[in-house]
Amino acid sequence: MSDGVFVIRNQLGQFWTRAGEWVDGREPQRLLKIKHHDEAVNQLVELSAKDIELRGEVFACDLDARKEPAVEASAHLTPTLAEKTAAKRAEEARLAAANEGGLDEGAEEAAQQTAM
Repeated sequence: MSDGVFVIRNQLGQFWTRAGEWVDGREPQRLLKIKHHDEAVNQLVELSAKDIELRGEVFACDLDARKEPAVEASAHLTPTLAEKTAAKRAEEARLAAANEGGLDEGAEEAAQQTAM
């Protein structure tokens, strides 16, 4: 498989990333792309040793036009990088406002809704 890569997929159809987390595959640039099958198997063995509930597989896939893995997104969605960043900023804003004199109950509730 010269024009493809191997990725690791769990029992929910999610993929392992370079950052060490499971994602749904909507952002293929984040996936851990491994060129050699034996390296992918070794990575899966390491993950399985840390999580005995993991039922993963090494999945061979072709690359798209942007040289990213062509994968189908999982039905079990995870937050995108943009969503995680927005939630982090909302939480930081909420903490900053709380430290500057406190939030009233309505503002606290609004900040929590934004973070979700």
